Amino acid sequence: MKIVDIRQISVPLEGAVSNAVVSFAEHDVSLVAVITDVIRAGKPVVGYGFNSIGRFAQSGILRDRLIPRLLSADPASLLGAQGFDCEAVARTALRNEKPGGHGDRAAALGALELAFWDLNAKLADEPAYATIGRAFGRTPSDKAAVYAAGGYYYPEDGLDRLKAELEGYIAAGFDAFKIKIGGASLADDMKRIQAALQACGTGARLAVDANGRFDFDTAMAYGREIEPLGLRWYEEIGDPLDYALNAKISANYAGAIATGENLFSTADVRNLLNFAGMRPGKDIFQMDAGLSYGLTEFGRIIALMEAHGFDRAASYPHGGHLINLHIVTGMNLGGCEAYPTVFQPFGGYSPQCEIGGGFIRPADHPGFGLEAKPNLKPHLDKISA
Repeated sequence: MKIVDIRQISVPLEGAVSNAVVSFAEHDVSLVAVITDVIRAGKPVVGYGFNSIGRFAQSGILRDRLIPRLLSADPASLLGAQGFDCEAVARTALRNEKPGGHGDRAAALGALELAFWDLNAKLADEPAYATIGRAFGRTPSDKAAVYAAGGYYYPEDGLDRLKAELEGYIAAGFDAFKIKIGGASLADDMKRIQAALQACGTGARLAVDANGRFDFDTAMAYGREIEPLGLRWYEEIGDPLDYALNAKISANYAGAIATGENLFSTADVRNLLNFAGMRPGKDIFQMDAGLSYGLTEFGRIIALMEAHGFDRAASYPHGGHLINLHIVTGMNLGGCEAYPTVFQPFGGYSPQCEIGGGFIRPADHPGFGLEAKPNLKPHLDKISA
């Protein structure tokens, strides 16, 4: 068994939503296909992966550095006991790369390495959560808690539109939600929060996300307003690498804090655990394998969390897509983010995934089941043609 080809394309995200920091109108995603010489039903077995949502594609890094290293490697060096050895894949792709500088390179390898997990699951003719559970010594969950992430800022926006959006999520089977803050004044954002609370009923079902925009004074101005509401969590409050700021906020804000989606390595997370004042049993971690060198590195991150006294149930990976659904259920993590209406064609799940009562059940398609997502399949067909 060997790799015949590895291909990558950039796929634009649909829509023009914004958070407190960026507009996603120009964002795209790296989609990777790993094509093997294994033939089933007259076609080669292909593994697909992507680097998650809300950044940019990493076409140059993939095309010029990572993919050529894999294609030039001894095919046997990439194989393991159960298909391809994803740790060997990552090590080979990063040959001659210096440590540190975790950014687009981490997301590029994330897309590439996750395609091999999809491939291994397909070679075993099983859903990816089964492959992931076996690799990490876990018994996969049959469902995961899920929350709907939305409440973005739109060119033409209003409180009625926000309430209607959340009511639509409730009708679809969600019972927890997240909206954006920091893109308007504190007074206007509080109106948005109150409108969201009218739809979802209680603060325990609503989280807010500042996308790293706030300094300490602004963070606490918001914190004083939202703390009495008992919100689910207060997310990405300040710069993600300013651990001292996070520690200062956690010492002054009694509610739960969520962070980690902009940390791309085990080393970054070690600093978060050591210096950011994160509180076991209260705070939430949102590291994302698609942005963090892939699932092999993500497994090290979860092990590090546990070694520091945090339960893996505190992990709610950023991303809101099928790949992370399989990771959450396969590794018994706390729950999933979902993008039911934004960040297409990657956001959200396939129609066969069952959502109800605040939980989601993955379908049993081989691999991550990306081919079952109707608006994503044309891109998969394009890259593997």
